[in-house]
Amino acid sequence: MRFHLSQLTSAATTLVCLLSLLFTATPPVTAQDAAATTPAAATPAGATPAAPAARIDGTGLGWLTLGEADFTNVNCDPDTWSFPNGEIHCTGSPVGVMRTKKEYRNLELVVEWRHLKPAGNSGVFLWASEKNLASLKRGGLPEGIEVQILDHGYSENYKKQTGKEPDWFTTNGDVFPTGAARMTPFPPVAPNGSRSFPRKNLSKGSPEWNHYYIRAVNGEVRLWVNGEEVSGGTGCTPASGFLCLESEGSPIQFRNLRIRELP
Repeated sequence: MRFHLSQLTSAATTLVCLLSLLFTATPPVTAQDAAATTPAAATPAGATPAAPAARIDGTGLGWLTLGEADFTNVNCDPDTWSFPNGEIHCTGSPVGVMRTKKEYRNLELVVEWRHLKPAGNSGVFLWASEKNLASLKRGGLPEGIEVQILDHGYSENYKKQTGKEPDWFTTNGDVFPTGAARMTPFPPVAPNGSRSFPRKNLSKGSPEWNHYYIRAVNGEVRLWVNGEEVSGGTGCTPASGFLCLESEGSPIQFRNLRIRELP
């Protein structure tokens, strides 16, 4: 069989093109390429998707800063509380509280805090009554709903002193009633049924700063620690009153204390 020269030339060109396609190296797939082409994992059927973090910073319409002019001493020494550079500092001595000058019912509260020493203890009291506060002696603490501020070292000290695991408290944001106050805690619940334990352990140890966002509405309290809701309770009595900051044996600092009243 005879081929025309033009036919041979065309066949050779086609062969060269096929060999070029066959042996040309494919660029490697990078991790970024894989991530871009791989679909995101779907939430399993029946599972509840994770709630987004809520970093409420206390800015915007209706928010007010709480500072020296908004508080009055209850049963601490004159030098227990100080207000340098817009912060609130507490020596921790003696045990006691200072309260807001104003009473509140429904509110949002942002509190940033840090313990200056390991094993520090403090808290924010909601809805303390005027009658109860007036009766407090030196070393006393009010009745109300306490949002606890406890350093991780407190658990270690408890184990060393008692030889027991601290099963009745945590250091990550317990919420509970004190004195004659009442609250139905959200689970998980302490063995005695009074405290709402946090669902996650998100607090940072001394001397790092922590962020609390507290929402207290119609007798229900909810606490967010460093951006995530962890604990709270409902059916609180009382459900109105003064807000208090606690001094309890160790120096603590507060900053960016801001409040917004709600209907």
